[in-house]
Amino acid sequence: MKLQRSLLIVMVALFLASAAVAAEFKLNVSEFKMDNGLTVLLLENHAAPVITYYTFFKVGSRNEHPGITGISHFFEHMMFNGAKKYGVKMFDKMLESRGGYSNAYTNQNITAYYDDFASDNLELVIDMEADRLGTLAFDPEVMKSEIGVVKEERMLRTDNDNGGLLEEELYASAYMAHPYSWPVIGWMADLSAITRDDCLKYHATYYAPNNATVIIVGDFQTAKATELIKKYYKDIPAGTPPPAVVRDEPEQRGPRRTVVEKPGEFVNLMRGYHVGDKDSPDLYTLEVAQSVLTSGESSRMYQSLVNDLALATQVYSSYDWGFDPSLFYFYVAAVPGKNADAVEKAFDSVLTAFIATGPTADELTRAKNSLTANFYKNYKTTNGTSHQLGYYQTFFGDYKKMYDYPVGVAKVTADDVKQAAAKYFTRQNSTTAVLIPEGGAQ
Repeated sequence: MKLQRSLLIVMVALFLASAAVAAEFKLNVSEFKMDNGLTVLLLENHAAPVITYYTFFKVGSRNEHPGITGISHFFEHMMFNGAKKYGVKMFDKMLESRGGYSNAYTNQNITAYYDDFASDNLELVIDMEADRLGTLAFDPEVMKSEIGVVKEERMLRTDNDNGGLLEEELYASAYMAHPYSWPVIGWMADLSAITRDDCLKYHATYYAPNNATVIIVGDFQTAKATELIKKYYKDIPAGTPPPAVVRDEPEQRGPRRTVVEKPGEFVNLMRGYHVGDKDSPDLYTLEVAQSVLTSGESSRMYQSLVNDLALATQVYSSYDWGFDPSLFYFYVAAVPGKNADAVEKAFDSVLTAFIATGPTADELTRAKNSLTANFYKNYKTTNGTSHQLGYYQTFFGDYKKMYDYPVGVAKVTADDVKQAAAKYFTRQNSTTAVLIPEGGAQ
């Protein structure tokens, strides 16, 4: 009884502490919107003479259509390949010669670019970013070369990677109508078919100021940064509002299954379940469920499939927020030689037990503490802070939505998790993808 009482006291203390920290966590962000629709977020941080500059675009593979799949990711490459003022490869050369670094990523929902650099280079970076937003070049020879690079990336990360290939099969099977069905990197035939006219139209629609958010965090003066942003971006015209993506995915009425046979050393298993979008009331509950089931070596799945049963070498799950109802999927890499049926039955057993009982008190506390700690860790650097601001601004139209995360996680109960698991992790809502090594375990 004393042990239970002590545990209760600790849990209450942790909840109150996290609630207090969440209440105090507020960033002094300056926000403005230009006449052309560009949203700008500025946050001064003078701890070190560095700046991170992010540009988020509300575009990803969900905005594509058959014939141009992969064009969003292709744009990620082209944005480093020349504009009117700064030519081919000059963006990275100019930045790196001054000790800076740039990169980008594309997913189903968004595309984001960032630059990390010394604070005395702010005007140069603003000039270069405005240049490639307003006057991006589409030289036919450069396009041909870069398409070749993207194709090689696809072969490396998908065609010749069993995990990447299986994920592609999973999404293609789980979605019948929605654009989430095709891969972010695109189908190989579409990559070959993308034209310069396709790119010009795509750039005019999605790479316009009214579809972008600029975030600057670091060692600068807000008034000066505002002046520079307005100076270099003011002549870039707004674009036509992008067309809405039709959320036309029909309800799944039974389990789906796809099997891939190819050379490999071990069985790969993926299981996906349709869940809600970024506005789902179960958003934070599923974050907790994911943490309990697959986060770290103490997670439910790892303890059972890797440690206890010795059937798997790796277990993880993916739960990315989406503008549209997305997919929560699990991945299991089997021990070489282990039978696919045995691995899947063991996985089903763990998930069935979780649905029946929900998380234990210890699992729930550990998951909520871990999620909350990881949330605040995102703000330890200028890059992490800038990314969080841009991510929430792009997804929710208001960066202040990020303040809801620790509060939302803290409110999740064991019963909430149990109910959400029973709601989503059903046989009828499941899509299973299995990769079986040719001539190996069946």
